[in-house]
Amino acid sequence: MTPPTIADIEAARVRIAPYVKRTPVLTNEVVDARIGGRLFLKAESLQRFGAFKARGAFNRIASFTPEERRNGVLAFSSGNHAQAVAGAAREFGLAAVIVMPSDAPRVKVDNTRALGGEVVLYDRVSEDREAIGAKIVAERGLALVKPFDDPFVIAGQGTTGLELADDVDGLDVAFVPSSGGGLASGVALALTARFPGVRVYAVEPEGHDDVVRSLASGQREVNTPGVRSFCDALLSDRMGVLPFAIGREKFAGALAISDAAVEEAMRVAFREFKLVLEPGGAVALAAALSGKIDVKGARVGVIASGGNVDPDLFARVISGQ
Repeated sequence: MTPPTIADIEAARVRIAPYVKRTPVLTNEVVDARIGGRLFLKAESLQRFGAFKARGAFNRIASFTPEERRNGVLAFSSGNHAQAVAGAAREFGLAAVIVMPSDAPRVKVDNTRALGGEVVLYDRVSEDREAIGAKIVAERGLALVKPFDDPFVIAGQGTTGLELADDVDGLDVAFVPSSGGGLASGVALALTARFPGVRVYAVEPEGHDDVVRSLASGQREVNTPGVRSFCDALLSDRMGVLPFAIGREKFAGALAISDAAVEEAMRVAFREFKLVLEPGGAVALAAALSGKIDVKGARVGVIASGGNVDPDLFARVISGQ
């Protein structure tokens, strides 16, 4: 596999246009005053199936040959990729098997099933989702839709960055959620092509700081098994091979953000932007608000990547309990 190019991202935008929404870019004077700059928030929480993952899923499935699609598709995911693949497969008239961790938020499991996906649950700590998926693929002849380590998926996610670039008059800094790195690397490719001076930072939860460590060491680092974060969408054990190759070249750096900072970002998103964000979807906004990177006087892009959050958790965070 070779990493996608900006031409691949442009082609993906055309390919997925019939299937995805063009999400809005939001601004808010209160937030601008708080950071001392100008913040542009790309609301991918309003995307189909509640997250940016629809972009990569549609681009990958639309690119399969008829023979590859014949028996259906399989994906492994903690939730957002699961829903996107199930929904995209249904639109193409395909069966979809989704391997999901047993501790995934109930709303994500229920939504995946409602979209027609056959859900196979596994233990995130003691079992290997890729091994489970490979066994099912071999048994049923399914086509695998990887969550991030696939050039078509990365190109699809990168269309988020193209749309953001179209809607703003330049950016100095951008913050993008990262786990496996498909979104962060795709957006970094798009934004640096459009705005050569922009500094793109990958953002991840504390305790799952493999991107921070990988950029420092020059090799893909692994997260400690069993370490938890309430950012359930961002708990991959390491970056993908392709995202890491892109990130080493295109990222200005990476940041690890605390759960407390993410909770505050969820409250800010709800109060000021009127958006419901899941924890993983709020980490980039948390980074922009954190002061870890000086953004005074800067034009700041933020990807709010998803809004699939359990109602009880969201109510607790918003109420500050």
